[in-house]
Amino acid sequence: MKTVPTLDIRRYDTDREAFVAEIGAAYREFGFCCISGHGIPKEAIDGAYDAFKAFFALPDDTKRKYHVPGGGGARGYTPFKVETAKDSKFADLKEFWHIGREIPRDSKYADVMPPNVWPSEVPAFKDKGYGIYQQLDQLGSRVLRALALHIGLPEKFFDDKIDSGNSILRPIHYPPIPEGDIPNVRAGAHEDINFITLLVGASTAGLEVKTREGEWLPITTEGDAIVVNIGDMLQRLTNHVYPSTTHRVTNPTDGDAARKPRYSVPFFLHPNPDVVLEVLESCVTPDNPKRYPEPITAHEYLQERLREIKLI
Repeated sequence: MKTVPTLDIRRYDTDREAFVAEIGAAYREFGFCCISGHGIPKEAIDGAYDAFKAFFALPDDTKRKYHVPGGGGARGYTPFKVETAKDSKFADLKEFWHIGREIPRDSKYADVMPPNVWPSEVPAFKDKGYGIYQQLDQLGSRVLRALALHIGLPEKFFDDKIDSGNSILRPIHYPPIPEGDIPNVRAGAHEDINFITLLVGASTAGLEVKTREGEWLPITTEGDAIVVNIGDMLQRLTNHVYPSTTHRVTNPTDGDAARKPRYSVPFFLHPNPDVVLEVLESCVTPDNPKRYPEPITAHEYLQERLREIKLI
């Protein structure tokens, strides 16, 4: 059976050519790769998870104080069963929180990147949450440097396109299922919207990726590995050289594990809102003609997709 590879990103500094070839091949094949050796301390990840779990354990009316009506879920809390995968009849069985980039309020992006909301009931939430946000942001930029080199771009091609990116850290809670039928899927099959997604702490079974052959391939990580996958914006920019692969979160079908809560913390790395998603000429070939004749800004594209998944 095929497996999504785990690659040690320290090799980018010690064995660059081989590492870039291997990571590029993994993304062309799966749209997914697991990254180890990233240097994010386990204590930072565990501390963030503890703060997020403490928030989700609060009473429902307390959590709902942090729901921002009309905000499209951009910041703060989004209640259970709101988000719905595109073309799905059923809402996802999850509640979540969004942490965004801290930017000066006189920034040119201030009108589309609102200030963060922080829950006063969990004092560690801001420090631990934004700490892991910044570390995943830095790791994401390292992955993008390797991906740029693989397709013949300058190493730092993406740097000035993501330095004020509208990126989101999303702590998710899939609540326990105490009674009744056990649903098989907690988050419907979908692709991500952004450039790349970094999923920290995917040690619990459930994440599955759809292969080119149409089979569902489970991904669980070992050690310090973080799952990193391609989103639709990067797929569009690279003319599908890097595919945005369909994935889902399933539920065990029996036993105690089937009813337990699940926590997940993806970091959605977005470009700056005014970056134009125009197909890179280097990714257009006779065998892969240009798929998107019309360019669109990252912000316009994000708005279109948020409407599709019922967040705005």
